Amino acid sequence: MTQTDSHPKPTNGRLPGDVDMWVMVLGDLIIFGGYFIVFMVYRAMNPAEFLAAQQHLDINLGVLNTVILLTSSWFVARSVLAARSGNPAQAIRLVYAGGGCGLLFMAVKGYEWFAKITAGHTNSDMFYAFYYVLTGVHLIHVLIGLIVLGVVVRELRNPGRRRASLVESGAVYWHMVDLLWVVIFGLLYVMR
Repeated sequence: MTQTDSHPKPTNGRLPGDVDMWVMVLGDLIIFGGYFIVFMVYRAMNPAEFLAAQQHLDINLGVLNTVILLTSSWFVARSVLAARSGNPAQAIRLVYAGGGCGLLFMAVKGYEWFAKITAGHTNSDMFYAFYYVLTGVHLIHVLIGLIVLGVVVRELRNPGRRRASLVESGAVYWHMVDLLWVVIFGLLYVMR
């Protein structure tokens, strides 16, 4: 009996993906949590300076990047369902769509950085020092996530190596990247 996309194979109460990926993700979340706490402490010490600098961020670009990454997560989540349902071709297409959104995110963030730097908003300003570090480290994670998605595609293309758990592990990492962006977006663009 084949599973359909609307009725994926149950995970039998187990955590999706590999335990090692979850350990890495939790470690990354703890490290970013430290970054977020330090940012909040400095923001509390210099609220006027942070608020004045924050006014120069383009919230529309932040919203656009948030929508792009949330869409990418949706594609990657659907790829897990396709892989569990025994449909590797669809899973590959969905992983490519998620990766394409990741590339688009990087392009928008690159444009935003270029615009900020050419406008004179450099890391000599405390807010922008945090902005470039937080978004820069996040961009590195997006790049790593794209490599992870590439490994997922490679595995899905090889009939002897297809494992839903690998697709799940890739999705776990990708969702962590998206979750981090939602927090970064809230801290840098929204919180006043």
